[in-house]
Amino acid sequence: MNSDRQPLYMKIQDHFKQLILKGELKENDKIPSEKELMEQFDVSRITVANALIQLAKDGWIYRIPGRGSFVSGHIDKRLLSQAAARPEFGPGSWSSSDSERQVSTKVIGLIMPVLVDYFALRLIHGINRVIGDSPYRLQIVQTFNSIEREKEAIADFIEKGAAGLIIFPSDAETYNEDILALKLNGYPFVLVDRYFQGVETNVVHSDGFLGGKLAVDYLWSLGHRDIAICSDSPLSTITVEDRINGYLEELKNKKAMINPALILTDFTVDYDGVDTRHPLYRFVKNRMATAYITLNGRLGLHIHAICRQIGLRVPEDVSILTFDDPSPELEQFGFFSHISQSEHEMGEKAARILLDLLESPLAQEPKYHKIVLEPVLVKRRSTGPAPAQ
Repeated sequence: MNSDRQPLYMKIQDHFKQLILKGELKENDKIPSEKELMEQFDVSRITVANALIQLAKDGWIYRIPGRGSFVSGHIDKRLLSQAAARPEFGPGSWSSSDSERQVSTKVIGLIMPVLVDYFALRLIHGINRVIGDSPYRLQIVQTFNSIEREKEAIADFIEKGAAGLIIFPSDAETYNEDILALKLNGYPFVLVDRYFQGVETNVVHSDGFLGGKLAVDYLWSLGHRDIAICSDSPLSTITVEDRINGYLEELKNKKAMINPALILTDFTVDYDGVDTRHPLYRFVKNRMATAYITLNGRLGLHIHAICRQIGLRVPEDVSILTFDDPSPELEQFGFFSHISQSEHEMGEKAARILLDLLESPLAQEPKYHKIVLEPVLVKRRSTGPAPAQ
């Protein structure tokens, strides 16, 4: 639905649903009063009342006369009735007894935002190393970081009888409820790289908080004090938050002043070329930082291209440290210092969890596997001592 045409009471509902799903409002937390909501959203009392009544009716909140409104129980319970009402996610919708359907259940679906870098290729290689000798084969769908395409991919895999899914969630500020619906209906799946805060699922990811700390500690040891951290997605995803929080924590450990201007997240990048009008270009040109931590390898390559166009040398004038290696794993091509997330291992462990789910009978009380890999600092030629002032 177009948000501009969405009724005001529904906008209020969606606001609180998102806060609850993101874990910013937890069970039994108090919702602001009707008067506060009227001021916050600039709406009438009847609009607020309609929103709260519907939220209570749907099970998101409960109301106590004279005390106010409060967040209901777990997300799973709130979503159960919604998920069960959807035929593509109904109980048993992914199993079948006819022979043609059984053949198609030998497929494992991999849902990825994009396939544009070596991180994705290494992840896929790790998955294939595990399922290569199994009766399953891998099918890959790109979502291009679209929640709608992610939902379509999930529904399409289920319709075609895929046995299970490995999902690298798209960049989004809120959870894809269709993924949570998979959990509620016992569909086998594993998340990779990103996790849902406050929601138990099978997941394999790297410790982004520790990665941010490692990056700052290393650059600091080289004498850098103006260290920028950059993301090419303006969305505040859990992965971005973890890495930036690690960055901030390590700066605090160094007794350094936090400079918000060095946290560059409010932009997107057109990777077709260097745009001299882009704020990132101007930031680099004005020598605002001596070192850059990029939250993916592709952005590190882009900043290197900006430096080359401006005439800045890497690492003599500017150091670049990326999350993930943007080059192939061949020593003669290895230039970028980076925080490795062990993508091969991430893919292997995700595939093993999924195969165990497929080959073992479903337990009454499912046990979820959360594997957090320790990031590794790899020192190469894109980082060096801070330039003399």
